[in-house]
Parts: sequence; structure tokens; C-alpha cells
Amino acid sequence: MDHTAPIGTGPLVVTRHDGWAELRMDREARRNAMDRASRRALLDAFAALRGEARAIVLTGTGGSFCAGMDLKEREQDLAQGIRTAGEEWIAVNIAIREHPAIFIAAVNGLALGGGATLINVCDLAIASTAASIGCPEMGFATYPGMAGPAIQLAGLTRKRAAWLVLTTNRIDGATAERWGMVNECVEPDRLLPRARELAAQIARFDAVALAESKKALDRIPAFITDWQEAMDHGQMVNLAIRSRTAAQAEGSARFAAGLRNPGQGV
Repeated sequence: MDHTAPIGTGPLVVTRHDGWAELRMDREARRNAMDRASRRALLDAFAALRGEARAIVLTGTGGSFCAGMDLKEREQDLAQGIRTAGEEWIAVNIAIREHPAIFIAAVNGLALGGGATLINVCDLAIASTAASIGCPEMGFATYPGMAGPAIQLAGLTRKRAAWLVLTTNRIDGATAERWGMVNECVEPDRLLPRARELAAQIARFDAVALAESKKALDRIPAFITDWQEAMDHGQMVNLAIRSRTAAQAEGSARFAAGLRNPGQGV
């Protein structure tokens, strides 16, 4: 049965489902900006869901997905000599990349700076037509130290990455889909149903196969660019899957028998 419960001490609503979970950032008054409590709550939730959720939907409350770092808190920290916010925020994003679950960003509204980073570190993303995505850092004479690299690592062309990094202009959900930053753009009332549908589909797949395939998507072409090496690596990925689960053999047997595999797409 689905149930909603807080994990950790931060403003994060966690809803567990059968094989997947939904994390909703819940600081609407601060446009879901990431303060210290929020960062720690996300890390606590990721740890609690490891081995339990095969897919995780990440979304925001109200009209914002995430407005990035809580700059007011950061200024207060700097005044006290505390300079850990950046490291903590990097840790959150790296935790998403290293987590075995497939992360799906459900971009419900404003996504600035760190919000754009979250979109790009997630494996999949669905945006609402109400989404507004941008990097305001240049307005503060600052390079978006996490959003900038994440945008480029996610595969945007240099010209499109430069548009976000250099102009501070925002793009809408439809543009984000056209640019390849998100997989789909839907009307606001379809956003969470579509993200949940996708998470439930992915949750029916084998956990080992998902985790190993997620790693492979990061390695090619980031580290492996030669065709022969890439093809060889693909074989090694399947060897790793077969060494840890019987799901591949079972799936092949079902296919040979003319049966549909769990979660199989059209």
C-alpha cells in the first residue's frame, strides 16, 4: 500500500509505492530552495530508499520545482565562516548519479541554478508547460559552478548551454524538450500522473539490470568513445547483470515462449 511519511528532519515529503518512491521538496515559501536541512533530508531519503526503490520521482511543491541554493542561508553561513554549502550540494547531486535507482525529475515550475542541476543529474525528466528553467548566476558575476557542468554533461550543445549560462534567459518546458534537457513536456495536470506512470513501469524491471544500465549510460560516450570498446563494454555490462541476477535468462525464456516481460513498452 502507498503511504506518505517524512524521512529525516528536512522539509521533504516522501511517498513510498510498490517498488518506487516520490520525493517532494516542500519549502513553497522559499520556492523549494535548498537549505541545509533540505540537503540532509534528500541524502537521508536516498539512503533509506537504496535497495527499496527502483525508480524515484523528484518534484517540488507549488509553483516551483527548485530555486537552487538557499542564498540567504548561505550568506549567513559565510558571515559565520561556514563554507560547506557547496560541498553538501555537490554531494546531493553525486548521490543521485551513484544511486542504483532511476531518478525522474517532474519539473512542475520554476527551476533555477541548482534546480536546473537537478533536472540534468536525474536520469529522465518530464516538464510541465508551466516550467521555467534558467541559470541566474551570471547576474551575480558568477559561473553556475554545478548547473553549468551538469547542463553540458547532460548533452546539450555548446550553443544551448551558452544560452543558459551566459544570458540568464529562461526556457520553458517545450523548449527544454526540444533541446533534449527533458524527455517530455506535458500540461500541468498530466505532469505527476505521467511521471508516476513512468516510475511504476521502470519499477517492474530488474533492479540489477537497471543499476548496471544506468552506469553504462554514464560511461558511454563520456569515457568510452571508440566503437569497438563501446560494443565490448556492452557485453561486459550484460555479463555483470547475469552474474548477479537470473532475471535476464528468465526474461529471454518468457520472450521465446511468446510471453510479455514485466514493464515491457510498446
